[in-house]
Amino acid sequence: MADTGLPADWEVRHSNSKNLPYYFNHKTHESRWEPPEDADTEKLKTYMAQHHSGANTRLDGGISQDGKIRAAHLLVKHSGSRRPSSWKEQNITRSKEDAINMLRGYEQQITSGEKSLGDLAMSESDCSSARKRGDLGYFGKGQMQKEFEDAAFALKPGDISTIVETASGVHLIERIQ
Repeated sequence: MADTGLPADWEVRHSNSKNLPYYFNHKTHESRWEPPEDADTEKLKTYMAQHHSGANTRLDGGISQDGKIRAAHLLVKHSGSRRPSSWKEQNITRSKEDAINMLRGYEQQITSGEKSLGDLAMSESDCSSARKRGDLGYFGKGQMQKEFEDAAFALKPGDISTIVETASGVHLIERIQ
């Protein structure tokens, strides 16, 4: 059996209703979207990329209703983020400048055609949407932080933003629909 990096009694399961992996403790019956605190994040990152990468996840097109758009993003958090922890890193201590530099590197990989935003989001995004290649689904005005919303709504489908700063961290946003 593959090493998930999870503590004893924890396993990765798949939610049929949300089509996402989640973490389940078979002794306590606790289930959660974020990994338990004492998980080995490097092993978990590798396991999730190999077994729950979203490669088989269908990204439905659907039709936008009520002025909603669909976007994906790659988030890099920093020590000043409103919640400086993520599924891959318990305590994020990098500076905002370091986060921006990391995102610039990802931006270069995307613009060169080396990788897609979705590919990078799966392993590098600090958002739990990484499981869905950064896909945030449909959202309308007033549902996201203003800076994020303004940038996402300004894009045409298929376009990728420059670096966008919010209270959550720094993002690259791809408008899907």
